[in-house]
Amino acid sequence: MTEDNQQPYAIDLFDNLHTNGAGYDILRYLALPELFGDERDTLLYFTGRKLARHFAMETLNDLYEAFEKLGWGKLEMTKEKRKELTFSLMSDSVVQRLEAPFPIEFRLESGFIAEAIEMIFDAGTECVEEIHEKIRQVEFTVVYTA
Repeated sequence: MTEDNQQPYAIDLFDNLHTNGAGYDILRYLALPELFGDERDTLLYFTGRKLARHFAMETLNDLYEAFEKLGWGKLEMTKEKRKELTFSLMSDSVVQRLEAPFPIEFRLESGFIAEAIEMIFDAGTECVEEIHEKIRQVEFTVVYTA
């Protein structure tokens, strides 16, 4: 359940929600960072965490499906170590975002991943992202406590 006692939404809810155009990107990369000011990185991260709580995340496949349906790209686990998971995000949309004429970050996605992993594994988590512009992919590293 979410903090406001609302049942989480099923991932397939996204099947009926489609948008085309730059509206999302304008809000995401220009309006929100300006609104959040100097605290934008922290606020975007915790917004991503809060957003993940609204959805039923029970397996890694739920996380992967959510990323694709949200239009964030194809997320896949590339490494699994003791108490650490590494994911790569890649797709044409990631490439287009990295080529945008304005600053791009992936803090919202990082927070979303952290919270989803916390829900799936029932363990405290933190997630950091690293942009690999040369190979046009984003790497997320999640550290968790069991």
